[in-house]
Amino acid sequence: MAELQLAIRMLQDREAAWLDGWRRRVMPRLPQHARMVLSLVPAVGWAPTFLGPGKAGTLPELVEEVRATPPDVMNNELAAMAELQSVPTWARHLGDDETLRGQLWEALEQLYEQLLGPYWQRLTGCFAADRAVRTQHLLTGGVERLLTLANPLWMRWNPPVLEVRMANGLDHDLYLQGQGIVLVPSAFASRSIVDDDESQPQVTYPLPGDLSLDRLTALVPEQEVPGSTAALAALLGNTRAAVLNAIAEHPGCTTTELAGLSGTTPPGASQHATVLREAGLIHTTRYRNTAHHTATTLGIALLNGPDGTRQN
Repeated sequence: MAELQLAIRMLQDREAAWLDGWRRRVMPRLPQHARMVLSLVPAVGWAPTFLGPGKAGTLPELVEEVRATPPDVMNNELAAMAELQSVPTWARHLGDDETLRGQLWEALEQLYEQLLGPYWQRLTGCFAADRAVRTQHLLTGGVERLLTLANPLWMRWNPPVLEVRMANGLDHDLYLQGQGIVLVPSAFASRSIVDDDESQPQVTYPLPGDLSLDRLTALVPEQEVPGSTAALAALLGNTRAAVLNAIAEHPGCTTTELAGLSGTTPPGASQHATVLREAGLIHTTRYRNTAHHTATTLGIALLNGPDGTRQN
């Protein structure tokens, strides 16, 4: 739901030219009451928190949580927003009008289906690749390295403070006092966003530069991605299947590690990884001179049988 809010914001942000292709595809398909949601989640400004619960879950689970928001909570949040920015007149009656709420919830679900639904599987592959890199940083250099390299353009680790440059241009000092932090990569974020919850701080940040091309490809319908059919045809063969299987079982592995895991040479592993990457079956991210490979959702699905179990 947090990613959906960011997508709604970027839909209205014409300065984000890199999203023009995605915008052209989704704009003609917006649901009837989409403007209701867009007016509450502007390109820049505040949005009611009840539209985007900050937790993981399936779409039906999270939408049900949104629908269960007590009317007085809606009214209080919208009243607080009205002191900071313009709030549409209709929204002032949201907590008291069940028909309005039904239209808003329906539009929210339909916006997900148009803005994120067709691309979500491949976007989660980008997120998995980013997570693999963060895991490597944590394992090799601890929390210090993880926070130092998480997003150097927008975040700076100055122990014991995580200094974050926010989307609104302001700086935010996040004091980590042993309660942990949730790092959330985003395909639509342009800068870092902090949710400074006392029990569990959360920082959303843009996918790093080496995943930008993957991110843009993920926002193109599969039938429009050039070379996909030819690349998939090139996957046939036991050795390449073994390479893909090794990557799926060891996310974030380097090319040298991949060679040992799959019984190939480093140049051979690199060549196979290139074909797998062009077919959309793995993501490769680079840190300094080292490449790290992670299977995408499509790659894992290819390894699994019709019943969802791994094939031998």
